[in-house]
Amino acid sequence: MNQYKLLDSGKGQKLEVFGEFRIVRPSSVAIWERELPAEEWEKADALFSREDGKKWSKKKPLPQSWQIEVDGIYFHTFFSDFGHMGIFPEHQFIWELVRKKTFPSCKFLNLFAYSGGASLVAAKCGATVCHVDASKPMVEIAKKNSLLNQASNIRWIVEDAVKFIKREKKRGSIYDGILLDPPTFGRGPKKEVFTIEDKIVSLLQGCKEILSPNRSFLILTSHTTSFTPQVLKNLLIQTFGGEVASAELLLPSQESLPLPSGTYAIYEN
Repeated sequence: MNQYKLLDSGKGQKLEVFGEFRIVRPSSVAIWERELPAEEWEKADALFSREDGKKWSKKKPLPQSWQIEVDGIYFHTFFSDFGHMGIFPEHQFIWELVRKKTFPSCKFLNLFAYSGGASLVAAKCGATVCHVDASKPMVEIAKKNSLLNQASNIRWIVEDAVKFIKREKKRGSIYDGILLDPPTFGRGPKKEVFTIEDKIVSLLQGCKEILSPNRSFLILTSHTTSFTPQVLKNLLIQTFGGEVASAELLLPSQESLPLPSGTYAIYEN
């Protein structure tokens, strides 16, 4: 099965391998010099640029979708209009946390669940999973990924996360594990506007009300530049108290420097 690799980064870009194709995409934090020679970057099959509008440049006809494997999980990857590839490879560390914390009878909630990496990891660990995302097309892609991974114990929900949590509280639903990966900005299925600065505190409070008081955990991740590990840690301490760990999410490379690609914090009791 085709795999993912980060080959290099620098000068505001990252050079990645998605299966048999080399892809260049923007990375605002990669302000250092590149490690690999220019000819390695010139071998790229496609490049995404945000200059003069968001657009892909491809050297040759490429499939719109193909399959790759990342950390034992299989995905349909594709060229999105926003430069995404249907997977956030830096979440491999988060998936490992989910593997360690999830147990066979665990009820796991994945909010802003995207293409379902963490949902699939939890399902493979025997958890009962609730996968929530506001994008119906993305949930359909996540379902296709579940077929690739032969994962069946997942409930699929197309819904605004804030509204879903409120309804779960009214229903008396309780979860043993929650992953919360909010975007900087987004819209719900009914055009509800989400901004992380305005919603994160109430969102975490809602999660607290449906999180089991015993043997439970909540992982908060962010790709918002201003949300440092300490910001996430402060949010979880203020909401839950107790011990909270936080750090950068790094995308490792065997040939180059690791690439900072977000932050995470974890609370557990």
